Amino acid sequence: MLMIRWIGGATICLALLPALPAQPAAPLKLTLKEAVALALKQNPQVILANLEVSDSQQDRLVARSGLLPQVNGNLAETVNRLNLETAIGFAFPGFPHHVGPYYVAQGGVRFNAAVFDLTLWRRFHSAEYGIDSSRAQETAAQDDAILLVESQYLGSQRAAADVQADESRVKLAQALYDQAFDLQKSGVGTGIDTLRANVELQNEKQRLIESSTQLETSLYGLSRLLNVDPRIRIELADQVRFANDQVKLAETPPMPVEQRVELAYGTRPELRQIAADEQRAELALRAAGEERLPKLSLSGFWLEQGLTPSSAIPVYQYQASLDFPIFTGGRIQAQKAEADLAIRQLKQREQDLRNRVALEVKTSTAQMEAARHEIDVANLGVQLAKQEVDQARDRFQAGVANNIEVITAQDELARANDNQIAAYYRYNQARADLAHATGRREDFYVQ
Repeated sequence: MLMIRWIGGATICLALLPALPAQPAAPLKLTLKEAVALALKQNPQVILANLEVSDSQQDRLVARSGLLPQVNGNLAETVNRLNLETAIGFAFPGFPHHVGPYYVAQGGVRFNAAVFDLTLWRRFHSAEYGIDSSRAQETAAQDDAILLVESQYLGSQRAAADVQADESRVKLAQALYDQAFDLQKSGVGTGIDTLRANVELQNEKQRLIESSTQLETSLYGLSRLLNVDPRIRIELADQVRFANDQVKLAETPPMPVEQRVELAYGTRPELRQIAADEQRAELALRAAGEERLPKLSLSGFWLEQGLTPSSAIPVYQYQASLDFPIFTGGRIQAQKAEADLAIRQLKQREQDLRNRVALEVKTSTAQMEAARHEIDVANLGVQLAKQEVDQARDRFQAGVANNIEVITAQDELARANDNQIAAYYRYNQARADLAHATGRREDFYVQ
């Protein structure tokens, strides 16, 4: 009894204890390449494109089955009762009006095979081009997902660089505030100098809060693109490649812009998809015209048939048929016109897409070159702004000037840091856009 009381008391105590909080999931630290690989594995749009390829492969198997003989087994048992008068048109005197009921059992195979039907061949080849179109669409979906992930990752790196720069500026503002406060205590500085430095410190802290929030929201967006569990925190494993004048720029292999455009015409999956769709439309046009040709087929059956199993004997029928259209009510002509319109639409889409691809290649190339020059200017601007801050601090320390010059130099350094971060971001984003525009994703990862 004592043991039962102890067990009951322990159970009640455990029930009254508050539920322990769940352990937070370990953060998921990803490089850019790992983020891209994860997107290709579990991005919803990529998965749907993969399923479309599988579906088109099954369509090809269905089209191929139309070219192969179809054989079916048959087992049947029927009960028959016939009216002789309706069967032969008159009655025999002295004969019954009906026959049966009697049972007939049969079992065997039936077959049907198309010997000559060009429309079936066209459908089969169209299904093959359908696979090519689906695979090109799959590649396009992968490229779009990769570009989105790369852009979001680079945006997160930019936000992380902003946080680093703001943290550095907060430390600098704190040091300048301490300097002004110490000068005021020693009787060299004034209260207004300390107040200015404190205001600048609070402004820098405010910017740090904003940049930290921007980094968090950017990482949330990356998690959504990767279709990661929202409870798992994403962390950037790649070193932040911004706000550092010693960073070695990743280079895209040099190539004349016109050559890049021609390369894009041959590699972009959207153009390959349209080419496959044009082939399918051409086959549909041919198939519509070949509807007027005769179609030769074989069919028949072989059965064991009898009133009883012991009396069953083989019966069979083999038939060759030649079918040809005489009047279709305009159906064939309408199908040809429909296929011709589809071809014209695809040609127009192809021309529009080629123009868009050329524009994307030229635009991203120009943006990349411009951003590269911006980086050189921004790096020099940061160096000069740092020198300005150092000189202003020295002048303030020596009592030659108040800290208005220091505050102004701080603002100039903040502006220079922002320009540098933006230039690095635009350069990397332009490289990613150019790799997508030319259909050469590997160029983005060339160091």
